[in-house]
Amino acid sequence: MKIEDIPQDNSKTYDGHQKVIYATRGGQYVKSTSTGWEDEAYATEQAVADLDDQAQEAAQAVRDGRFSVLYYCMYRYRYDIAGLAAAAGLFRWQVRRHLQPRVFARLPEKTLRRYAAAFNIDDTAFRQPETLLPTKKEHHS
Repeated sequence: MKIEDIPQDNSKTYDGHQKVIYATRGGQYVKSTSTGWEDEAYATEQAVADLDDQAQEAAQAVRDGRFSVLYYCMYRYRYDIAGLAAAAGLFRWQVRRHLQPRVFARLPEKTLRRYAAAFNIDDTAFRQPETLLPTKKEHHS
């Protein structure tokens, strides 16, 4: 893309920020900035809406007793099992096991602190999972 063709659509997904874009000027790649692109903003909004829907479904699975609150937090804070394991300093098999409500209920404080640090939340919140779950009214579609 040529530098003069870089979109400047003032995307609301950029929240007033700019993104670095590499484009060509005189046959050379140069660094420039963009305030957004409508198509990219639309795709981003759709992806975020899908992630929010997944988090709501995870919250319902926790309410139904199928998973521990860790399952909801994983979706809410945009982790997968591998990413959460890495962030918490645990093995993937441990994270998968901790998704079981009865296993999660017996986790030591040290492990809860690891998860809390990964999510940047207070580790005492895990002992009252209802405080972590959204109300059904908070669903964003």
